[in-house]
Amino acid sequence: MRLQGQRCLLRPWRSRDLGPLVQHANNSNVSRYLRDRFPYPYTRKDGRGFLSMVTAGAGDNTKMAIEVDGEAVGGIGVIAGSDIERFSAELGYWLGEAYWGRGIGSEAVGLFTADVFARLNLLRVFAVAAVENVASARVLEKAGYQREGVLRSAAVKFGQPHDQLMYARINPNWRGVDG
Repeated sequence: MRLQGQRCLLRPWRSRDLGPLVQHANNSNVSRYLRDRFPYPYTRKDGRGFLSMVTAGAGDNTKMAIEVDGEAVGGIGVIAGSDIERFSAELGYWLGEAYWGRGIGSEAVGLFTADVFARLNLLRVFAVAAVENVASARVLEKAGYQREGVLRSAAVKFGQPHDQLMYARINPNWRGVDG
């Protein structure tokens, strides 16, 4: 599966993405606002573990590489909800610092969200961004996400509490439970 945009291509991760993955992920500016499961420093061992996990689930397509000029420069994915939240999913994404400010993140988020709405019949996709991460909030807004509120002291990163902005996009074409 491939989702082609003007600025990037979204595609499944491949084992040969290890070098570019580590190159772009091993950056404290990239990992600063991400979940702790995205380590810093980001080593080849981390990259091998991640690629082993995502390539083992062939056909899953809930975690994809963001490719620019033939190279994986970031990642995007969703984690599906369960039970009464089974038609909802949390979006996560990152992009190598050299690619910031070029519209790539917003395009990737827009392409990916439209795809998971259609393919997974999701009603709602949400994402959180640290209040300090103005650029990530802007990516979400440009991709059609609406700010729903502020989650006060909702995250702790490097031992410090952080407020998070809650963003969501609702699927206007949701097919319902029987869809």
